[in-house]
Amino acid sequence: MTDRAAPARPVRILLADDQPLLRTGFRMVLGTEGDLDVVAEAGDGLEAVELSRRLLPDVVLMDIRMPRMDGVAATRAIVDARLPVRVLVLTTFDLDEYVVGALRAGASGFLAKDVPAEELISAIRTVAGGDAVVAPRILRRLLDRFATLLPDPTATPSAALDALTEREREVLVQVARGLSNAEIAAVLSVSETTIKTHVGHVLTKLRLRDRVQAVVLAYESGLVRPRA
Repeated sequence: MTDRAAPARPVRILLADDQPLLRTGFRMVLGTEGDLDVVAEAGDGLEAVELSRRLLPDVVLMDIRMPRMDGVAATRAIVDARLPVRVLVLTTFDLDEYVVGALRAGASGFLAKDVPAEELISAIRTVAGGDAVVAPRILRRLLDRFATLLPDPTATPSAALDALTEREREVLVQVARGLSNAEIAAVLSVSETTIKTHVGHVLTKLRLRDRVQAVVLAYESGLVRPRA
């Protein structure tokens, strides 16, 4: 008798959006993927938190503007409760104060609602796997929005980065510019697996949760400067 590995458990997803039509659309798109399973839907932030506590989905697709409790507060409640649940924020806006608030609350990713289906599916898998996803245009506008709050361009990079090797610093710079592992691998002429290893070392050494925090630290520390 031949031993067979047990199939991987599907990624369990909670849809949180106050528009039933959008939830239906997301469910139809995600339902075509055998490794994704929509386990519940929430029409507001409070319901999203309650269902997250009860069902422990792997990923919550979280709208920002919802009744009773908005997506920022709901994200913060899920993160503060230390649930094994990751939040992927979907917004109609490229960037606004709600998205920034969700970043601070602990969201693991940000995408625009008009993202192509294949990018949404890929992002869910990435977030479920413990990494973070930020749409490049959202990242660029976030950095532009807060450029005046970042360090003086003449400042010396923080000593917190001293633990990194030269190559790890190079990788962190590219992460901060919004590049994927594959794109960084092309820039640095190494394999994607090597870049994934470097990113892991960066997060571990700097005690960061994910790429989102790495981007913030890269700019706050002065390693990367906002473009004029």
